[in-house]
Amino acid sequence: MSVHDLSAEDVAARLEPVARRALTEFGVAPDATLTLLNVSENATYAVDDAASGQRTVLRVHRHGYHDAAEIVSELAWLDALRAEADVRTPRVLPTVDGRRLLAMPEAGSPDPRYVVHFEWLPGTEPTPTDDRLPQSFELLGAITARMHEHVQTWQKPQGFHRFAWDYDGSFGTMARWGRWQDGIAVGPAEREVLGRLDATLRERLARFGSGPARYGLVHADMRLANLLADGDQTYVIDFDDCGWGWLLYDFGSAVSFFEHDPRVPELADAWVRGYRTVRPLSADDEAELPTFVMMRRLLLVAWIGSHSGTDLSRSMGAAYTAGSADLAEDYLSRFG
Repeated sequence: MSVHDLSAEDVAARLEPVARRALTEFGVAPDATLTLLNVSENATYAVDDAASGQRTVLRVHRHGYHDAAEIVSELAWLDALRAEADVRTPRVLPTVDGRRLLAMPEAGSPDPRYVVHFEWLPGTEPTPTDDRLPQSFELLGAITARMHEHVQTWQKPQGFHRFAWDYDGSFGTMARWGRWQDGIAVGPAEREVLGRLDATLRERLARFGSGPARYGLVHADMRLANLLADGDQTYVIDFDDCGWGWLLYDFGSAVSFFEHDPRVPELADAWVRGYRTVRPLSADDEAELPTFVMMRRLLLVAWIGSHSGTDLSRSMGAAYTAGSADLAEDYLSRFG
């Protein structure tokens, strides 16, 4: 895993020169207002161009997470979902000369900084405190199923490449988000119970299998934070983590950071209900949903440790690790 170079406190000041040079390539006034929206595997800016009156989104990538071919592949899937699967995704806004991906030189770095420009989509995200949360999860399940159904028959363009959220890419030698053992406040007691969880996940995932009905291209961060609801239209955003993985991992990601909430079983029922309006889901697959919740939870312990400079990691910290150990004990009492 490469160092997460966007965790430093000066990230906004460091990236702004890159972002402003990129704006010129996209035909946006270089003095447009840049507002940093989020820092995770990339830095996302709202761009307000007074000259045109338009608001757009600029995504500036961290170093080492994706190469150019992987980003181009992500953008191809966005296009295909919008055109073929009735899944509304953000349109990519090209440069003046038609490029969809910029590789911008950055002072002090031997590697270019990749930049993508998207349309701004209207709407607001449903939240875990929303009274209509089960209905939101039913909608989320249906949208997820449309994406999974599309992947079954989609003819991927030549050169398509994304990384994998298989066991090795999650917890093994590749460990995309780092080692959970290096998470915040992972002491001997936490290492023992989470180690047992890791071993059980490995065994159950191998038994579950990776045939095409269960494993394919997934969004991999398919939670309410990445939906925008605007009247009767719902948009799906932030495909930066998309890759090869178990289809049901998309439910595990749907309850990210509130896996302990007592409503999760009800939300799982709602998600499954929505999913089955689009494509079948067997009782055996449904019964394995807790495995993918815990897979995601353990991945997030690793993410928090390797992204310790981000606001989200600072807000979760040791409490999230302790809660993960408690959830692991409960899961292992039923599935271990």
